[in-house]
Amino acid sequence: MASSGEERRSGSPGRASTGTEPAAAADAAQLDTAEDFEVLEEEEDEDDLSELPPLEDVGRPPALPREDAQPPEQGAGDAAGDPQEWLDVLGNGLLKKKTLVPGQGVDSRPQKGQDVTIRLKATLEDGTVVEEDPALTFTLGDCDVLQALDLCVQLLEMGETALIVSEAKYCYGAQGRSPDIPPNASLTLEVELLAARDAPDLELLSGKEKIQLANRKRERGNFFYQQADYVLAINSYDIALRIVGSSSKVDFSPDEEAELLDVKVKCLNNLAASQLKLDHFKAALKSCNLVLEHQPGNIKALFRKGKVLAQQGEYREAIPILKAALKLEPSNKTIHAELSKLVKKHADQRNVETEMYRKMLGNPSGASTPRKCKDKLPWSIPWKWLFGATAIALGGVALSVVIAARN
Repeated sequence: MASSGEERRSGSPGRASTGTEPAAAADAAQLDTAEDFEVLEEEEDEDDLSELPPLEDVGRPPALPREDAQPPEQGAGDAAGDPQEWLDVLGNGLLKKKTLVPGQGVDSRPQKGQDVTIRLKATLEDGTVVEEDPALTFTLGDCDVLQALDLCVQLLEMGETALIVSEAKYCYGAQGRSPDIPPNASLTLEVELLAARDAPDLELLSGKEKIQLANRKRERGNFFYQQADYVLAINSYDIALRIVGSSSKVDFSPDEEAELLDVKVKCLNNLAASQLKLDHFKAALKSCNLVLEHQPGNIKALFRKGKVLAQQGEYREAIPILKAALKLEPSNKTIHAELSKLVKKHADQRNVETEMYRKMLGNPSGASTPRKCKDKLPWSIPWKWLFGATAIALGGVALSVVIAARN
C-alpha cells in the first residue's frame, strides 16, 4: 500500500508518522509528482535539499501525556496496596517508572521482538491529556513508539498498570508535536500492559501485510529523522528493509512486487540521507548505489551520491553525476547551485595541484634558462675542427683497408 505525502499530523505513537512540510514546499512540489520522496528538512546550508523531492511521506507522530511530574518521594497513584518506589530506569533521572497496580509476576514480562498491546493515557505537566489509546499495539524494541514506552514496557508485568514520567528527550524532544505538545515538553504516561504475543512470521505475510508493516517502520524512521535522531532513523529504515527483503512462502501479485520495490527504494533513499548526516560516507554511497541499481534516474539518489563524493573531495567523479541529475530536472536550482559550487572547487583543486607540481619540479616555467646554459657550455667545440677531425678519421680507416687488402 503506497504511502502518500499527505500523512497524518497525529495518531497513535505506534503509527506515528512524523513531519511537517519542508520550508520550501512550493519548490519541492515540482519534484514530488511521480513518487513520494522523503521530506527531509535539511538545514539551510550546503545540504539544503528544499528544491529536491521532499522526503517520503512524512506525518506527525502522536504525543504522549504527562501528569504532573512528581519527585521520587511522592507519587500520584499510591492506590496499589503495596505502592512501589519510583524506579530510575536509565539511572539519569530523566525516565522514571512507578507501579500503580501490580501485575502477574516477573515471568510474565514481554520480550523484545514481541507485539505488545497497551492501554495508554498521556498528559502534559499541566494535566492536559494529549493522547489516549485503549489498545495500542507495537513491536517491542523496534522503536515503533516513543522511546519512553519502548524502554519501560519491557519492565511491565502482564496486567500491571504503571506511571511513567519522561523528559522530552525520550518523547518528542526539542520539536514537540504540533499543535498539542510544545517543544521540550515532559510527559506523564499511564500504561497498562494488556497482551504480548510473538510477532508474525514474515514468510507468511501477504503482500499487503508486508507492505503495511514495512511502511510503518519507514514512517517511524522519518519521525526520528525529523527529530534529528539519525541513529534511530537508520535503525527503523534497516528494519523496514529487512521486512521487504525477507523470503516469503506466499505469492505476490505484480502490483504488490512493484509496491514492495517502491518501499525499498524510499527506505534506501532515506537511509542514505541519514547516513550522510552522520558522515558515514561509505555507507551512504552504498545506499545510493542500491537505489540507482533499481532506478538509474532517481534524482534524490543521484544528488546524494554527488554530495557524498564531493564530501570526500572526489569532484571529478561527483560533477558528472550531478550533471545527470540536472539533465533530468533542468529547472532545479538546488542542483544548479551544488553543481556550480563543485565546478569551482574542482578548478581550485586543480590550481593547487598545478602549483604543487611546479614546486616539486623546481619551477620549470623559465624556458630561456636552458638556452643560456647551452650557449655558455665550456666544452663547446667549433664545427670546422669537428669536420676536419672526422675527415682524418675516415682517411685513416680507408688506408687501413687498402693495406689489409695488399697483405
